[in-house]
This record gives sequence, C-alpha cells and structure tokens, in this order.
Amino acid sequence: MDIDLILAIGHHLAVFLLVAILAAEFALLRPGLAGARVGQLARIDAAYGGMAMLVIVVGVLRVIFGASGWEYYVANYAFWAKMAAFLAVGLLSIQPTLAIRRWDSAGKGDAGYAVPHTEIAASRRFIHLQAGMLVLIPIFAAAMARGYGVS
Repeated sequence: MDIDLILAIGHHLAVFLLVAILAAEFALLRPGLAGARVGQLARIDAAYGGMAMLVIVVGVLRVIFGASGWEYYVANYAFWAKMAAFLAVGLLSIQPTLAIRRWDSAGKGDAGYAVPHTEIAASRRFIHLQAGMLVLIPIFAAAMARGYGVS
C-alpha cells in the first residue's frame, strides 16, 4: 500500500470517529444529567478533543506526504473553506468543553450534583451548531476530490 492510501484511510476513519463521539456527547448531554453521567460525559468530551487532534495531525501529514502535494491544497479555495469549517467546529466546541469540565469538578465534591437545565440547553445549542458546521466539511471534501476549488 502506498502512503497516500494509508493517510486517506486514517484521515477518513478519524473523521468518522470524531462524528460518532460528537453524537455520543450529544446523546448524554440532556436534561437530568447528574452523578456518574457527568464524569462519563467529561471522558467522552476529552476523547472528542483527542480525536480532533488526530484528525488534524493525519490531515497535515496527508497535505505534506499525500499524492496531490501541498501545492494543490494551498491553492484550493475548497480546501480553505473546509479548514474554516473545521476551525468553526473547534471554536464552537469550547463552550461545551468548559461547561462539562466545570460540571465534572462540581460533581466530584457532591454526589447529588445535577447540571442546571439552562446550562444543558446552552451547551446543546453549541453542539447543534457544531453538527451544522460538520456537514459542510464532507461537502467541501467532495468538491476537492472532483477538482473544484483550483483556480
């Protein structure tokens, strides 16, 4: 197997796992969140951040060592649109991550701690926005794969 294929497979698997972890986070982040579920959500959120970093690392390796060459990517507006969408997803993940960390800390000292409904609703809005931005990423990737975005 060549390096381009290995990097493409790794990148796609990492992205699919990222989406699956976001879905798990969204499923747990609902009214009534309390007790051990807060800690579980914190671990899932940490996995989400770790997987996002893996997506970035494999993506950078793909740009550098992939068959298209870095020149293709830096001159491609669809690539930059994809990067902007990924950056937006990352920025939108900050609020839920900070909230989840705060809840996890509060829950460690209080076994009966329950996350306030208003805070859950606020974090769910950010995850909805993340999901909306994530939809754009495969759209831009498909455009790139078909040669769109090159001047």
